[in-house]
Amino acid sequence: MKTVAIMQPTYLPWLGYFDLMDQCDTFILLDSVQVDRRSWQQRNRIKTAQGVLWLTVPMHSSGKRDQLIEAVEIDGSRGFPEKHLRTLELSYRRARHYARYADAFGAVLGGGHKRLAELNIALVSWFKQALGIDTELARSSLMDADGHKTERLVALCRAAGAERYLSPPGSRAYLDEGLFARQGIEVAYHAYRHPEYVQLYGDFVPYLSVVDLLFNEGDNGLTIIRSGRGSAPSFASDGGAL
Repeated sequence: MKTVAIMQPTYLPWLGYFDLMDQCDTFILLDSVQVDRRSWQQRNRIKTAQGVLWLTVPMHSSGKRDQLIEAVEIDGSRGFPEKHLRTLELSYRRARHYARYADAFGAVLGGGHKRLAELNIALVSWFKQALGIDTELARSSLMDADGHKTERLVALCRAAGAERYLSPPGSRAYLDEGLFARQGIEVAYHAYRHPEYVQLYGDFVPYLSVVDLLFNEGDNGLTIIRSGRGSAPSFASDGGAL
């Protein structure tokens, strides 16, 4: 059964994002919807000796309301890649696997990307490879799929040949499962409990960027990500027991 998940391209995503990806045949990066400023699309958290710190990508915003994610331009005047890389170095240079990944990661982050979606997708692709996930990635902006909300999701699933849609659990409250059912697409909901792993700087802090996991745990990263997975996704009421 071909399984598809759909998520917005996030900056340095958390572990659950990659667990969702790992359970799919195709993971669609939803860059054809309106950007949500000051969201996970442009920022994420790392752990430092002083505590949790937000890393935020500066964006051009003046006069650019209601932009689609694919069109958002990065404000290159602030030199953010160098600042983020320096902060990551100071925070993780003593992590066991930092030296192994630092140069390759830095080349992607500092690759001169002009648009937020291009940067995020490049980073997601790099993390996917570094973790050993073989799921296919696709961009919604390059697919023939229209509609609003659930209609758009159904259209994207159809364009990808999906037989099952694996949804983030927060979508259960508003997702119109009937639209999927009428197209012969089963709906399941991602189940995830954040695992613990080795971190620097004291007590464990969950829900950080996956960069924290990779620098600290290296090749164990995907095994740790999978360890937080529920025994099985929970299905919609017409597709099995919840």
